Amino acid sequence: MNHRAPLAWLLGLSLLAWAGSAAADVATALHNMFTLPADTSAINSKAVAMFIGFVLVSLGITFWAAKRTKSTADFYTAGGKIGGFQNGLAICGDWCSSAALMGVAALIYSNGFDGLIYSVVPFGAWPLMMFLLADRLRNLGKYTLADIVSLRMARVPVRTLVSSASLAFVIGYLIVQMVGAGTLISNLFGLHYEMAQVIIGALIVVYVAFGGMIATTYVQLIKAVLLLSGASFIVFLVLQKFGFSMNGLYQAAVDNSPLKTGVMQPGTLLPDPVNAISCGVMLIFGGAAMPHVLMRFFTVPDAKEARRSVAWAASLIGYFYLLTFFIGYGAIAFVMKNPEFLDAKGAIIGGPNMAAIHLAKAMGGDLLLGFISAVAFATIVAVVAGLTIAGASAISHDIYANMLRHGQATDAEVVKVSRIAALGLGVLGIVLGIAFKGQNIAYLIVLPFTISSTVFFPVLFLSMYWRRLTTTGMVTGGWIGLASAIVMLVVGPTIWKDIMGNPEALFPYKYPALFSMSIAFVTMIVVSLLDKSDRAKAELASFDDQFVRSQTGLGAEGAAQH
Repeated sequence: MNHRAPLAWLLGLSLLAWAGSAAADVATALHNMFTLPADTSAINSKAVAMFIGFVLVSLGITFWAAKRTKSTADFYTAGGKIGGFQNGLAICGDWCSSAALMGVAALIYSNGFDGLIYSVVPFGAWPLMMFLLADRLRNLGKYTLADIVSLRMARVPVRTLVSSASLAFVIGYLIVQMVGAGTLISNLFGLHYEMAQVIIGALIVVYVAFGGMIATTYVQLIKAVLLLSGASFIVFLVLQKFGFSMNGLYQAAVDNSPLKTGVMQPGTLLPDPVNAISCGVMLIFGGAAMPHVLMRFFTVPDAKEARRSVAWAASLIGYFYLLTFFIGYGAIAFVMKNPEFLDAKGAIIGGPNMAAIHLAKAMGGDLLLGFISAVAFATIVAVVAGLTIAGASAISHDIYANMLRHGQATDAEVVKVSRIAALGLGVLGIVLGIAFKGQNIAYLIVLPFTISSTVFFPVLFLSMYWRRLTTTGMVTGGWIGLASAIVMLVVGPTIWKDIMGNPEALFPYKYPALFSMSIAFVTMIVVSLLDKSDRAKAELASFDDQFVRSQTGLGAEGAAQH
């Protein structure tokens, strides 16, 4: 097996994505990647200093972690030695992405009340994780989600489905993070957007390829502390302007917004109940099954620490989402009509995604701007590092070690393939970040969340709780659900009408998760009930052993010993 095959595959995807993007001017992008803009007078020295400080600290963590990454367990799960509180804080760092910090604020800034669905509804995923998934994930899993669902199922077809969906999820979410990172760093440094992508992609490859999950965990810990502290301080300053009166904040938002009282009412972003319900289904069930977050349950020693992780993560994430509410309305009050943050046409400089960053400057000047910009970059680094490890593990552990080498690959070979895959994902992230320049990063999150709710949640839930699930049912339902989700997204209003310019969408709803998840569940159940094969009987009989392990932890992976 050629260890460079995953890299060649990802590079091929990169070239296809770039060539197929109508918006990308390849010659200009290549030029901008490696040249400085003519005018660099707008660079904020305080922001740049804080940015460089975070980079140096994170590189130091990577150097320290590289010495401690000795096996595949260390690379994927930090040896299973992370405590519950530490892991909960790291999950908060992994979960609270640039879409939460910048994208949700942008949605509230542009649409008012309806933007809150992206901050409030995802919190509903955490009770599902705590009561349905946490214990069983830790007791049944090893490195990836495919390890759980393949325990009593046929290895190759199940891993093919889960690893393919994982890569689609990672690539979709990677776009969200890289667009936010490029916008932030290009505005902060005054660099070309394309050069910002190259810098970020290179840093991510170094963090993940050399530091693995250990480096990723500590980068996420630091990011979570910085993010919660910075967001809390901004909200404190915003409310202080109104004597800590929320009514004063809301009135200022109504006065400044072109929507007037509509900024406090639903219906601007989700005009009908079906879209609202489907969006809620996508965010709740998709949020409960994101592979890069669920991988963190494999980093703790046992199920008890997994439960503690969820409790801490839910508390911290819930607090952060409360803060995004005030940040969004604060941006309407202090940024929307402030000429300092508007271009010649009256539009916000850098687009709505920069609303939270501009609010930081409005509240605390260049010093707070520099701090929040560094925090936003740390946010993106932490999430992209987690995504890159999830993608690299799908390639190296699921595809290479288990499907191509049938479990016979050595630790050294798997880690080598993981590092090559991380390099490939870094290149792919750069290309896709450039191709999707200018898109609202919260809207882009529809693709990965739809994949997660349609494939990962049904597969995990039924494999752990329903005795009658079979390989044939799981694979058939998973592929049909995934295909239906992609088709509905393509022919829906966002792509078919808004992007491709057709007069009417063939599928009327922006959010297909309600339909695609239902298709996946029904197909898995019906096909499994109809499956009378010998393999199905053996899979049904092995459920009891899986159930005992999921409840007691007997046979579960323990912490690595060195």
